[in-house]
Amino acid sequence: MGEFRMPSLGADMEEGIFLEWLVHPGDQVHRGDIIAVVETPKSAVEVECFEDGTVEELVAHEGDVIPVGGVLARLNGRREAGPTAPVAAGATAPAAPAAPAAPVARTGPAGPPVSPVLRHRAQVLGIDLATVTGTGRHGALTRADLERAASERTAAREAETAGAPEVTAAAPTAAASGPAAVPTPKQPARQRVSPYARRLAREAGTDLTGIRGTGAGGAVRAADVRRATAVPPRRATTVPPRRAGAESMRQSIAALMTTSNREIPHYHLTATIDLHACQEWVHARNRELPVEERLVPSALMLLATARAARAVPELNGHWLDGCFRPADSVDLGLILSLRRGGLLVPVVHAADTLTVGQMMASMRELTSRARAGRLRGSDLAPPSLTVSNLGDQGVESVHGVIYPPQVALVGFGAVSERPWAVGGLLGVRPLVTATLAGDHRATDGAIGARFLKHLDRLLQRPEEL
Repeated sequence: MGEFRMPSLGADMEEGIFLEWLVHPGDQVHRGDIIAVVETPKSAVEVECFEDGTVEELVAHEGDVIPVGGVLARLNGRREAGPTAPVAAGATAPAAPAAPAAPVARTGPAGPPVSPVLRHRAQVLGIDLATVTGTGRHGALTRADLERAASERTAAREAETAGAPEVTAAAPTAAASGPAAVPTPKQPARQRVSPYARRLAREAGTDLTGIRGTGAGGAVRAADVRRATAVPPRRATTVPPRRAGAESMRQSIAALMTTSNREIPHYHLTATIDLHACQEWVHARNRELPVEERLVPSALMLLATARAARAVPELNGHWLDGCFRPADSVDLGLILSLRRGGLLVPVVHAADTLTVGQMMASMRELTSRARAGRLRGSDLAPPSLTVSNLGDQGVESVHGVIYPPQVALVGFGAVSERPWAVGGLLGVRPLVTATLAGDHRATDGAIGARFLKHLDRLLQRPEEL
């Protein structure tokens, strides 16, 4: 019997608060399925399963503080061998037919089975999966399909309510005569509450039953709780929770940076790079691409950083147990600032193997998930090299602090037009200042200079990226 344990979702993470299960005992899960939600000092993270099997026991409960490595659930890998022979299992356990019911409807020509996280989401929204048309690959269901179905159902209900307001007043009378009919639709609607919203309501002592949700399918979100609690004592209910979350994140970041400054002998190098070729190439490519797939120069800079790290592997890895250990692939960490304050560093796995379009898509997806609080456990795996890009804030250069146990950090400033000599002639060119913070225990300035020179060379030939 395997054990599903609390993963380490950052170098500074020692424990996490368990928020929510997305599976039930008896569910079959596969490697990569999102099965739980855990809160770290920085954000709520969707945690993925690391092996195939059947859920035997859910050990962790909502609100439990679990140390890294602590058991969250127990899985039985043996039952995975017979997932398609549940005829006997279906006759034995009444819950078995209910779980496969949704995937069976999708297994034919419509597409692959529905993942546990989507089954859970559909259950929370009260949506019958058989009525939803998948828009994913081979007709697979996606989260967007569920959200769209929930929005359409909500709009239809609101239209019915607006057309027949007297039905609402008559509902209590109907409930008295037929209690089984009315509570069934109203009960799940009342329970559609996000984990963060439940926690805010619990801290503020607010009754969720009186709050109208604005999320998909009428789900109550954190913003709804804040809005409801902000009316009578505004400062007491809204400010403290937000300060507490930001303060916790700041303390976590400060502790990690203090360790970095104390233990890592930093050196810093700076190079100015001409991005004229990059911008011309991006403009030409964007004329051929649809709006949703258009590129920005940052995607080229990130991809060039990953390729340069592959060419100079001494900067791509970790300092562990007193020695440098090179990484097997270039896993690029992107420092993202959150609107509520604080930083997160999601990772682009095997970034050196991506195309420019794939890098752009990864940037968009990670940024969207990070700021929506929907990062997964794999998104917060330890990167082998981190990039800080503050160009959109107008910063000219970034002299970063290395995230231990990494041995380097690359920074990019704003792209600005400045005087620059090309072929002996002075002109105005789009320039960016690239910086490198290195760990003297693993490398020296000569290796760092080689990295920056390779980075510059790649950005002068963007068509080769």
